[in-house]
Amino acid sequence: MDHVSDEWAAAAVASGMATLDLRQTGPTSFEGDSLPMPGGRVFGGQVLGQALVAAGRTVKGERHAHSLHGYFLRAGDASRPIRFEVEILRDGGSFSARRTHAFQDEKPLLSMIASFQDVQDGPEHQVTMPEVPPPDAVASGLDVLSPYAGHATADFWIQQAPFDVRHVEGSLFLGPDSTPRAYQSAWMRVRTPIEADELTQRALLAFGCDQVMLEPLLRRHGASWATRDMAFASLDHAMWWHRPARADEWLLFVQDAPTAQGGRGLTGTWIFSDDGALVASASQEGMFRLK
Repeated sequence: MDHVSDEWAAAAVASGMATLDLRQTGPTSFEGDSLPMPGGRVFGGQVLGQALVAAGRTVKGERHAHSLHGYFLRAGDASRPIRFEVEILRDGGSFSARRTHAFQDEKPLLSMIASFQDVQDGPEHQVTMPEVPPPDAVASGLDVLSPYAGHATADFWIQQAPFDVRHVEGSLFLGPDSTPRAYQSAWMRVRTPIEADELTQRALLAFGCDQVMLEPLLRRHGASWATRDMAFASLDHAMWWHRPARADEWLLFVQDAPTAQGGRGLTGTWIFSDDGALVASASQEGMFRLK
């Protein structure tokens, strides 16, 4: 079983990395493929990561992504390619700005603006990472779902998901938190070691981040991914990278859900490396309706 699991992990990571290996079709035009998803809809984090890669491929020199702001506009078909068009907004002395649109059938799936900066020195401080159990003391979501192998959704996460996610307060895959709370913490990393440049590492962080961004809403309201008659979708995503980090090393996502109203909810996330460095922050609003 371990050998088979290792094969699944390697294949899942290879498939995830392949989605970020965009084909250049013009000076500022690119095309990419999607992971095969249950239900056939493109995973939002994947297209966000792809849009960042497309933008970054038009930036010259050693400028790294430090922020993005994106809107998820339509569901995409995971069985068909996605076209990315990049608009060069500005190349200044220290910063570059790009706008990326993702299309299928000439209809936009995502619209994103990203900013890139030269490596520079400046004053530094950060919040402190909370004390939580280490990742090897927390159950993997893959293990939580393994008894349900054979079910299409479980098989996707076990065999095809590129990331290993370990929820400190317990997984929400199968049922709600027994103690509803407005926060959660989760360890995440790519399932196998990878070789990737800084742009791809940051794109992977955006890719994986979307997997857990709205979960504090579920946890706060006694819901889970298995809750019936729930309408749940990402609307927009903002992200800031503060320090370099590897997506194949454990990262701690510390999250909360400060508000929900009007069929929408807002979440925020601090992302720490396992040595306590704050490497990124993110925020997302989502549609959230319970019947």
